[in-house]
Amino acid sequence: MPSLQEKATAFHNLHKKGDPLVLYNIWDPGTAKVAASAGAPAIATGSWSVAEAFGFPDGEKLPRDLAMGNINRICNSVEIPVSLDLEAGYGATPEQVAQSVTLAGQNGAVGINFEDQIIDGEGLYGIEDQTARVAAARKASDALDVPIFINARTDIFLKATPSDDKSKLLEEVIKRGQAYADAGADGFFVPALTDADLISELCEKCVLPVNIMMMAGCPSINELGNLGVARISHGPGPYRAAMAMIEKDCSALYGN
Repeated sequence: MPSLQEKATAFHNLHKKGDPLVLYNIWDPGTAKVAASAGAPAIATGSWSVAEAFGFPDGEKLPRDLAMGNINRICNSVEIPVSLDLEAGYGATPEQVAQSVTLAGQNGAVGINFEDQIIDGEGLYGIEDQTARVAAARKASDALDVPIFINARTDIFLKATPSDDKSKLLEEVIKRGQAYADAGADGFFVPALTDADLISELCEKCVLPVNIMMMAGCPSINELGNLGVARISHGPGPYRAAMAMIEKDCSALYGN
């Protein structure tokens, strides 16, 4: 079994601009083992999928202890690097974020997703507040002596309305990407960004490896690689597909 340090180094090295790491997001040890046996070089959880699998809504409603127990079992079930969707860090303050990152590392995760939306609140954390939170996550990782890959996520496009000026939104995204990089982030995740031209511009101007999520209207995996993307996620898609298959089978069996 590779050490956590070896897994962390390998996970960092998988992020290559133009040759993206493709992550099929899983939610438990069983799905992790399937992805690993199929040849996945690394795996990552998706918070929505994990929460739904345990009977909770998304948005840190899944108790943190349960989330950490789940990631521990996942990490112990496979030999490849595992990244945890930590949502907004299970706390508003840098100190609370640091505690969550420490727990993630102690339970075997070598990567985290860390978003800037305010859980149970409105909008996003201001750049100054979020950079302090990212810096706290970096400091906690360094204290573990495991270089956890901090994938800083901004929800600007996820919260956008059809009338919003997408070019203006991208300017704010790029500004946040630079601030998060300066605070110690390793990657930059922009869910709901699907426009090829905007993705290309972000990859050109962002100093961090860019992560895009597959969803309706998104370019293909090959196209995203050509645009300069370094990481591609599938988000809740795999869970929804699995549940749709189970629903279809059950409907055929029970007549509903």
